[in-house]
Amino acid sequence: MKKVLSLAVAVATGAMLAACSSPEQQTDITREVQHEEAAAGQSAVQDDESQKNVVQVAASSPDHTTLVTAVKTAELVDVLSNAGPFTVFAPTNEAFNQLPAGTVEGLLKPEKRSDLRNILQYHVYVGVLNADIFEDGQSLGQVNGGRVTMGVKDGKVTVNGATILASIPTSNGVIHVIDKVLLPQ
Repeated sequence: MKKVLSLAVAVATGAMLAACSSPEQQTDITREVQHEEAAAGQSAVQDDESQKNVVQVAASSPDHTTLVTAVKTAELVDVLSNAGPFTVFAPTNEAFNQLPAGTVEGLLKPEKRSDLRNILQYHVYVGVLNADIFEDGQSLGQVNGGRVTMGVKDGKVTVNGATILASIPTSNGVIHVIDKVLLPQ
């Protein structure tokens, strides 16, 4: 009985406090919350139950720390956290290490953000394309407006010569892990 009475008092107190605040104060608080939610974007949604999206999967991979840093620097986290669907060709850290010395560091500078975005968007196709549907010579239009060419030979699938090492389904598409960075022409 004591617990029920304590709960009732707490609820009544909360209701009285809410009633005492002016409509203007309530509106201001609502605006603050809405502004914070809007500023954070889709990537700020906390969901520990659903399948992870392409950004969350990449962020949980120790082999994709360079890619994740690049996506954050290019301010593409929210875009790639949206519903999609996306097919992402995700270069490993080792793939980035194959680029000439200083390339990655240079692209991570604020003044190179548009170049970085162009390169990252060249790794994304809008739609879900699983590895088993690729055909040799198939051409795909990427988000940046460029095109990539798929290769299929002896069970090995490539994109512009980069080998697909693994494919990971996500809540908003599929990630194809690749062994090279794709560079737009």
